[in-house]
Amino acid sequence: MVVQRNEKENPSPVIDEGWWSSVLAEEGRSSAYTLPRMAGSKPEDQDEARIILTDKKPAPNWNLVKDLYLRDQIIDLTVTGHNRGGLLVEGDGLYGFVPFSHLVDLAGKGENTDRDRDLETYIGRLLRLKVIECVPEDGRVVFSERAAQSESGKRAELFQALQPGQQVRGVVTNVTDFGVFVDLGGVEGLIHISELSWGRVSHPSQIVKMGSTIDVQVLELAPERSRVALSLKRLLMNPWLNASVEFPEGCIKSATITSVLSYGAFARLDETGVEGLIHASEILQAEGLPIKEFLSEGQAVQVRILHLDAAHQRLGLSMRLE
Repeated sequence: MVVQRNEKENPSPVIDEGWWSSVLAEEGRSSAYTLPRMAGSKPEDQDEARIILTDKKPAPNWNLVKDLYLRDQIIDLTVTGHNRGGLLVEGDGLYGFVPFSHLVDLAGKGENTDRDRDLETYIGRLLRLKVIECVPEDGRVVFSERAAQSESGKRAELFQALQPGQQVRGVVTNVTDFGVFVDLGGVEGLIHISELSWGRVSHPSQIVKMGSTIDVQVLELAPERSRVALSLKRLLMNPWLNASVEFPEGCIKSATITSVLSYGAFARLDETGVEGLIHASEILQAEGLPIKEFLSEGQAVQVRILHLDAAHQRLGLSMRLE
């Protein structure tokens, strides 16, 4: 891991309340302890499964859980069930949840995958895991298979070295709908989708690819929950700060179409990466016809700046150049 101070001048990062919830947003739609699909279960067995996990399960050995977390140790646990969010694991007085996005073989698989089929293959398997979240007051224990790929004790070393504002280098280990996970050498950080680009991002896969090595800026650290907030866009100057000078209203710019919708198309200005909307009424060729017959993603176009609202990062474009 390469760590250095970021020398770019950008405003101090502001993380909205609830920002961290996006780390497990993909899995949050299915609680680890709500309606899990146990091996061989039927839909009518779901209420019984809830009882097994809530009323009949003894409390996990919290002392052991905390010790495993603090020591950043690896443990082997058996997969006993699953739901759409991930796997249920047990063993040696422990039980908890492994999020789908933290499984090595499934990293990078999106919403279109057959999760039930993929997760079913894990039933009965022994996984090497690390505790990445331990919240006794919520009865929550979260494990990660990806985290267990780094040696024991590495997490503590990294959290001592990291600090907000630093530029670090890591490898992209997972691309989800809500952001990108980056391995910093033993700790995974998250680049939320809003921190990938100063322009609009339809999906993180537009910006980064699985396995690529990238430089990012550390925004915020939460060692107690093994979380690191990262940003890609803050390594670059915010183009909106000089927008009125760089692309004043009326000027003509080269752009690339990034998405085509029923009401218009989004285009990214090639010089700055900033995106704006070309409303259907500003696409001369498309009058009365579907826009997709004239425009497609990746197409190079010339646009005129119609209006600019830099404070709210909004840009109106037109393909009517005169």
